[in-house]
Amino acid sequence: KGMASPQRILFPPEKICMDWQQRQRAGAGLHNLNNTCFLNSVLQCLTYTPPLANYLLSREHSQSCHQQGFCMMCVMEVHVNNVLHSSASAIQPRAVVGVLTRIGEHFQLGVQEDAHEFLRYTVDAMQRACLSGSSNLDISSQATTIVHEIFGGFLRSRVACLSCKATSDTYEAFLDIPLDIKEASSITGALEDFVKPEQLDGENGYKCSKCEQLATASKSVTIHCSPNVLTVCLKRFDAFSGRKISKEVQYPEYLDLGAYMSEAAGEPLLYSLYAVLVHEGFGSRTGHYYCFVKASDGRWYKMNDASVRLCDIKKVLCQRAYLLFYAR
Repeated sequence: KGMASPQRILFPPEKICMDWQQRQRAGAGLHNLNNTCFLNSVLQCLTYTPPLANYLLSREHSQSCHQQGFCMMCVMEVHVNNVLHSSASAIQPRAVVGVLTRIGEHFQLGVQEDAHEFLRYTVDAMQRACLSGSSNLDISSQATTIVHEIFGGFLRSRVACLSCKATSDTYEAFLDIPLDIKEASSITGALEDFVKPEQLDGENGYKCSKCEQLATASKSVTIHCSPNVLTVCLKRFDAFSGRKISKEVQYPEYLDLGAYMSEAAGEPLLYSLYAVLVHEGFGSRTGHYYCFVKASDGRWYKMNDASVRLCDIKKVLCQRAYLLFYAR
């Protein structure tokens, strides 16, 4: 509603399967190949994303891929099949480590990177792989890849002139939502801050096209189209100093997104937690990363490089999380 319809559908949304199609205990751990815990923990969170795993386990992508050279979807397909079909307790993530500089040219093997940045570059590389061979696509069509159908949504930014009441809307695709936690003690509190209207006045006034003057206006950002998988990044690292905000921020096992949508939904818009990525230490490029994932057997496991240990939901919910993954 209010957004342009896609001219082409690259992946039919009805083919997305949100429930695991194969049930098994957790797969292999990942050996640390010289400061690769950031990569290992992100890969484990992606591997246990049910709609992505279902698609990659079917090997549907590689059967029809015509890309010459590097293709991140093919790389992920190899990796996820290796992890979930391995009889070993841990494997080396060579498929991904081997293309680290193709994922992001500034990434260097042996150097600890920011896990959120690596996630962003990996998902973007998967998105580019899905768009390969489809040139001149409109923005709405680019949002119909399997990657966008899984992780993507749209935000609506609405500016309302307080003089003449005219509104202006713009829409922006997102693959995750970064939340400011300086003032918040919970994810729901941070989401409330995220959608809270801000006033534009004085030097920040709004040039209203209807009343043709610099006017006081209200600007609000809301979730316009909710994703199948919601990825939340808690902004734990100060953008200027790089210092870490280590405080506890509570997050629920089940999250209702209804209150943060542009249009109120009649029934709750429920999401269920399935992965939590944690950073220990002081800076995003130092310290140690590990994660907790919910496997297809419905049980939670702590994934700490090569170690895979069963754990309970209580332990999962009391972490100082950096990234949270929720599925509808």
